Amino acid sequence: MDILTHAVMGAALASGVASFRHRGQESALAIRRIAAGIGAAAGLLPDADALIQSGSDALLVLDYHRHFTHALAFVPVGALIAALLLWPVLRRRIGFGALYAGSVAGYLPHPLLDACTSYGTHLWLPFSERKEAWNLIAVVDPLFTLLLAVPLYFYLRRPDSRALRWGLLLGLAYFGIGLFQQQRAEAAALALAQARGHQPAQLSVKPSMANLLLWRSLYVHDGRVQVDAFHLGFTPRHYPGQSAALLDAAAARSAAAGDARRMRDIERFRVFSDGFVVLDPARPGFVGDARYAMLPTAIAPIWGIEWRGAGAATEFVSRHDFSPAMRREFFAMLLGRDLPKP
Repeated sequence: MDILTHAVMGAALASGVASFRHRGQESALAIRRIAAGIGAAAGLLPDADALIQSGSDALLVLDYHRHFTHALAFVPVGALIAALLLWPVLRRRIGFGALYAGSVAGYLPHPLLDACTSYGTHLWLPFSERKEAWNLIAVVDPLFTLLLAVPLYFYLRRPDSRALRWGLLLGLAYFGIGLFQQQRAEAAALALAQARGHQPAQLSVKPSMANLLLWRSLYVHDGRVQVDAFHLGFTPRHYPGQSAALLDAAAARSAAAGDARRMRDIERFRVFSDGFVVLDPARPGFVGDARYAMLPTAIAPIWGIEWRGAGAATEFVSRHDFSPAMRREFFAMLLGRDLPKP
């Protein structure tokens, strides 16, 4: 999820559950605020894996993002690193044991929150390479963040406040709504595939950006990926989407142009994309991740890899063009309305 949500969740848990042994005569409210700062800092630390980059290997950051720093087995180590980094600043106000406990409370929810999205998180390293993507919430969801941030604000301002427990309960309820909507989206996607006479070999549903109403579905049939969108209000509404051929071995060899390193990079990107790899006919040489597009009915990937010229190194390209026409179409689907005419 976004870094703001991670910081807020880390601050909320650390301030809500930690009982600090402190050296000064701090008030209960001051202790909460210290704990919140510790939890927020520790909650951001797992994403330091984004610093694992190489100028000669554009995919290295993809290989290691949400990797070992997001494993549950790494939480005690990551929390210790956070505590050691914070110790010089806080050693006069808090004991190291309490500092470490707050760091654990802040660090732990980060990988679990990421697993609730669709990107894929290596929770089980070093015991398993399996990536978890529970598809319960979008990577950025301001409503969920506010459900935590507003109660936390009052909790840190009033010593008698019980707002935080309600915020955490509302956050859990939001995930429950996400699970309910996910089941509805999956059932609708399966029914649609069957009505088309398709047998999905691989099916994925995920909320579109910043909401739990409009969902994107992808399934694979006969070597093609089919995309659709569903508005899941009281009465579900289907918005037909696009279809594209998945990148097969022959197409991969053609894209690699006989370059062994390019071929390896394509296969690495295929693993990263859970197999949903397509070519973009509007951009020759671009190999994209079909899981994500700016519109839930579109194939055009928001990121992918490409090469600019013979012998060129692999580049990771991100594109987030969102034209006024695309915005109108997105909000029409979000509100469950007819699509605007071109």
